[in-house]
Amino acid sequence: MAAALAHRGPDAEGFHHGPCVSIGHRRLSVIDPEGGHQPMPNPAGDVVVATNAEIYNFEGLRQDLIADGHRFATRSDTEAVLHAYEAFGDGVLDRLTGLFALAIWDARAPGGGRLLLARDRMGQKPLYWAPLPDGGLAFASELTALLCHPDVACRIDASALRRYLLHEHIPSPRTALAGVHKLPPAHVLLWRAGEAPEIRRYWSARDAPEADPPDHGDPVAAAVALREGLTAAVEARLVSDVPLGVFLSGGLDSSAILAALSTLRDPREVQTFAIGFEDPSFDESRHARAVAQHFRTHHRERVLTAGDMLALIPKLGDLIDEPLADASIVPTHLLARFAREHVTVALGGDGGDELLAGYPTFHAERGARVWQSLPGSLRRAIRAGVARLPVSTDNLAPGFIARSFVRGADYGEVLRHQVWLGSFDGPAMDRVLVPGLGPTAAGDDPLADVAAYAADTPHRDGTDRLLDFYARFYLADGVLVKVDRATMRVALEARAPFLDHDLVRFVTGLPSAWKLRGGTTKWLLRKAYRGILPPAILRRPKKGFGIPLAAWLKGPLQPLMADLLSAERLAAGGLFRPDEVQRLIHEHQAGADDHHKPLWTLMVWQMWQARTGATL
Repeated sequence: MAAALAHRGPDAEGFHHGPCVSIGHRRLSVIDPEGGHQPMPNPAGDVVVATNAEIYNFEGLRQDLIADGHRFATRSDTEAVLHAYEAFGDGVLDRLTGLFALAIWDARAPGGGRLLLARDRMGQKPLYWAPLPDGGLAFASELTALLCHPDVACRIDASALRRYLLHEHIPSPRTALAGVHKLPPAHVLLWRAGEAPEIRRYWSARDAPEADPPDHGDPVAAAVALREGLTAAVEARLVSDVPLGVFLSGGLDSSAILAALSTLRDPREVQTFAIGFEDPSFDESRHARAVAQHFRTHHRERVLTAGDMLALIPKLGDLIDEPLADASIVPTHLLARFAREHVTVALGGDGGDELLAGYPTFHAERGARVWQSLPGSLRRAIRAGVARLPVSTDNLAPGFIARSFVRGADYGEVLRHQVWLGSFDGPAMDRVLVPGLGPTAAGDDPLADVAAYAADTPHRDGTDRLLDFYARFYLADGVLVKVDRATMRVALEARAPFLDHDLVRFVTGLPSAWKLRGGTTKWLLRKAYRGILPPAILRRPKKGFGIPLAAWLKGPLQPLMADLLSAERLAAGGLFRPDEVQRLIHEHQAGADDHHKPLWTLMVWQMWQARTGATL
């Protein structure tokens, strides 16, 4: 199991074996490379900690514990977690600022000992677990490592497959495998031998007390507070004993992070990294270059060729670890590989779009409300006209946007956003899955999960409800999984200042109208950095980090698609209907429609299944 995680921790390996526990650890050395070896026991050997973490406030925590009489043997953040657990018990989680998945074995607990597993508040680090037939429990940072355990079965969860087809990833606590679970963000699992695990949430941005609530009547003061909060979050994430850089896309979020960093360090000493694309409709490198020149950073840039990306795609089964159909993992991984040649830690802009309403779908929401007020006859006529629009393989082509819009516009609020984001809605799943597996036959509609969550979540208005949906489903189990796998495959630690829990709590409490104002997304963030960032960056709309899949599925990826989605292979797999998949392929290649998203989603599943050998 530890060997399967060597890419996440190439610097050291360690083990702890006790009467009823064994813990393995692979280390990426960032803080105290000489002293922070894990698993780390206390002097008595009855409490043992293993982490996949960076605890940004460990130095302050360490000083407080020393003042209370604790003696430290290292400078590592892991030892701060160990002593904090001895001092505060399970309350240690409330005192940690950072990204983490951690395991604490406490042999002092009644009944022969107790295991505590926990994930950070926003879910930046993964944690999988499975109950074992003998009453035990196995856990790991990746599904691949968990499958090394002889008692963890590799059986497909049909319910999870349906959710994958909807979301293009599998929301926690499910995984692709029956009996294997993801611990959700901000949750803790407690386990004792002979007892069922106890799982509970320990933090919520909506429930956490606000020490300094924002003045909802003064957007100028809120913009200043947002800028100060982001600067504080960036400063906290500079703690490192190894080289650190910044991912720079030329978008607003990464540019704001660089602006904050430039107030803390001489920007000429800051390393920034960007990648460009040969296809001009996907290339944003000139914007990243303009921001780097604005702050005079030490900027590094690499242009990705089609060959670079095509060479990686057949290896995605190894990279993704679990089914994940976000194709931007390809350039994200190649950017991480490029940055890793120079640094071990990189700051990125993840979380800004989900917290501050940055996606184009928020514009589409206004259009959907108008759409639903139209007579049915007019909607049918518009839908027919949209179907006749030219099919283009360009990035965000108008025809693709229009067809995507009408595909989801008839659904209710929140649900239509999921349909826009994903590949298959319920009817499409019924067509592509073999009889008995579709949501109608199984009586299991994955959209019901989204609807139930939206109904149960406290909110102030529709925008607030949508933001909560994006954070729960798209960010936590999609975007952050992508970034973790893309970066940790090359042992690069990605840090996201926008996901600082104090900043998240502050932004969550702001009025929705300060995030989405008229037709302006991320309105308050743009206001906060007016006069600091170049005007062209402040005006830029959101543009994804994609690859030209639609064109490649008609060209260089056609042989791989034909192999993965061949009628013989699909029939043998017993999950997908060959006739429906062949229809999607034919229409895409003939230019009758753009099916790159559903076809890619099926291809990624097939690559993952071939790698794991998982069966129903």
